[in-house]
Amino acid sequence: MKTLTLSTSASGSAMEQAADSGYGLRHFLRVLHRASPVLSWAGWLNVPLIALALLLLPFDDRVVTGLNVWFKPLKFALSTLLYVWTLGWLLADLPAAAQRATRIISWGVAVSMTVEVLLIFLQAARGTTSHFNVTSALDGALFGVMGLFISLNTVLLVWVLYLSLRHRPFGPAAYVWGMRLGLLLFLVGSAVGGTMIRQMGHTVGAADGGPGLPGLGWSTRTGDLRAAHFLGLHALQLLPLAGWLLGRYFPQVKVRRQLLGLLAFTLLYVGAVAWLYWHALQGLPLWPAS
Repeated sequence: MKTLTLSTSASGSAMEQAADSGYGLRHFLRVLHRASPVLSWAGWLNVPLIALALLLLPFDDRVVTGLNVWFKPLKFALSTLLYVWTLGWLLADLPAAAQRATRIISWGVAVSMTVEVLLIFLQAARGTTSHFNVTSALDGALFGVMGLFISLNTVLLVWVLYLSLRHRPFGPAAYVWGMRLGLLLFLVGSAVGGTMIRQMGHTVGAADGGPGLPGLGWSTRTGDLRAAHFLGLHALQLLPLAGWLLGRYFPQVKVRRQLLGLLAFTLLYVGAVAWLYWHALQGLPLWPAS
């Protein structure tokens, strides 16, 4: 790839180069680090945090909004790890003309996400919630700082979307459009997060907390906006992956048909996000408790 100093072919995307090499996860991570060292390190910073949360979970019986106090930090550290590494891959596939901007974006996202996850861990250590918490001056200030950096992250992702439209990323057409559409739906998922901030909670029709789905915590008694938020954000991984798979494993299919396949998948995905959002706003749980 033209934007990377790699020993593999200069014609494909970062994902293609790593996959074509025949190596496993270690090689993917090595390519990622060489392509986007700032976001690579930002992801690795979450590994000891994940280990810390897993270590503390069995020994800390404090509960926040119905869940163990370390459950939310664990989820956010995992999510941050996946997010910054995915973004590193996508930014690496932008051409040389966009690389100066991507360095600025990488630093901005790395700082923003590191601040957020560290504040979530800090609030967990204090035995309180991090989001929508204004019960004291300190809690309100910390929530405000988190909101500031998440807003910065969102603005930076708008910039990435603009760059991906202005400068064609490397890779087959289906992957390129999967990247662009994934960025767009990520911003839609971020807008759902804005709805939660406006109502100062993720639950519709009740206070946050109470029984929830195992492993996720989404409410099983009333509406929960986190389902739509979750699915929207993870379009950043799933849509580029869908486009890449279409280009890699169906090369004999005309590009137009690959794009139609990607469009069909995207429309189904948008419909799922929209339904989850509407369903939550009606005060209905995704999976009611029996």
